[in-house]
Amino acid sequence: MHQKTYNEGMHRTELDRRKFLRGLGAAVGLPALESVTPLMAATTKGVASTANGSPLRMAYLYIPNGVNLEHWKPKGKGSNYELGKSMKALEGLKGDMQIYSGLSHENATPGKDGAGDHARSSATFLTGQRAKKTSGSDIKVGTSVDQIAAQLVRDKTRLSSLELTCDGVRKSGRCDSGYSCAYQFNLSWRSENQPNTPEANPRLVFERLFGAGSTEERARGLAQRRATQKSILDFISDDAKTMHKHLGRNDQHKLEEYLTGVREIERQIEKSESLGRSLDPGVSAPEGQPKNYKDHMRLLMDMMVLAFQTDSTRISTFLLAHDGSNRSFKEIGVSEGHHNISHHKRRQENLDKIQKIDQFYIEQLAYFMQKMKATEDVDGKSLLHNSMVVYGSGIADGDRHSHSDLPVILAGNGGGAFETGRHVDLGEEVPLSNLYVRMLNEFGSNAKSFGDSNGVLKKI
Repeated sequence: MHQKTYNEGMHRTELDRRKFLRGLGAAVGLPALESVTPLMAATTKGVASTANGSPLRMAYLYIPNGVNLEHWKPKGKGSNYELGKSMKALEGLKGDMQIYSGLSHENATPGKDGAGDHARSSATFLTGQRAKKTSGSDIKVGTSVDQIAAQLVRDKTRLSSLELTCDGVRKSGRCDSGYSCAYQFNLSWRSENQPNTPEANPRLVFERLFGAGSTEERARGLAQRRATQKSILDFISDDAKTMHKHLGRNDQHKLEEYLTGVREIERQIEKSESLGRSLDPGVSAPEGQPKNYKDHMRLLMDMMVLAFQTDSTRISTFLLAHDGSNRSFKEIGVSEGHHNISHHKRRQENLDKIQKIDQFYIEQLAYFMQKMKATEDVDGKSLLHNSMVVYGSGIADGDRHSHSDLPVILAGNGGGAFETGRHVDLGEEVPLSNLYVRMLNEFGSNAKSFGDSNGVLKKI
């Protein structure tokens, strides 16, 4: 039975305004709570919200170097389809996603620019624009779809958007065939010549989500916690205890579970910091990242979920690895670099190894989707239900560097706007930007075009 009490001077209106548990150098956002969310939910109606008034989230996850199409492609169309060998980890999530065939990015093709497909793939993926071929400071591509959406919600959430990566940060220098490294190492672009630098260090993401004040103030708060060997939860414990007293039993349990989850993530970060850096010679390893690649991805995914759960942001991008990445996957029996074997030349040995890598990445997507599905939102639905999550690559077949019929999954129901549980074969080449126009419209934008779109994708 749901019970509420309001003592110690905390009135209903004050409780409704509560979005954070605060302490010295800390501001821990609250998850969806029945005792707190009614007015919060009412304020979210309209832009970036569902028909129920719940926040609508938008996320993009990028994988590099294309896929083994034989084992990626589903068999059958519509709701009557079978997942390919690489996709089996998604079997229990078929009802929560759509797999697309026929989406393309024409502006990632060589055109008159020649070599450089990996740079163009990353640069074009969320912009739909052709990147200017330069390795100098005169980079130019276009504002990405996530940042168009971020402009709509910049006053609604603590962070307008959250950019993540498992790679190092590069905004200059020469990378792929005369293209600036900025194109390959950044998915999100706030303007045509300004990439949004993604964060790879889990500690810095954690501090951005839960630290209070400016960058310097957050740094001081972290230094104090380290000096005293305390958790961030120790600094908000008094506020948490006061809040706990004013919640019904269901909400008390939710708050306890949530804070336990925050502490577990904090412990994982502390563990990764104590173990040091990855020594994989094919990877630019950021400071503070877990040695294990899967652990790194999942830790950042956990924080994406927390960011959405607390409405700290409604938009996130995650570059799992930059296009052209030559990371090896010894943990799954692939010692060669990913980029090297992506040029498979139809050799079965290489194709089998690519399939293993594809399956590995799909398992991480399944992990993220399951976490989102298991997290309740303010309307009683799941975070996954109230989200639009694009997972894919700007290259289809790595050997040919093809940019048509891209491997793209759309996870989430968009708050009930999407018909999930389908393999959607468009039957022709359709700009991926058409999907982005539809997503922007669902997000509250009246955009009629984006990038190289020639319409709005209706089969969604």
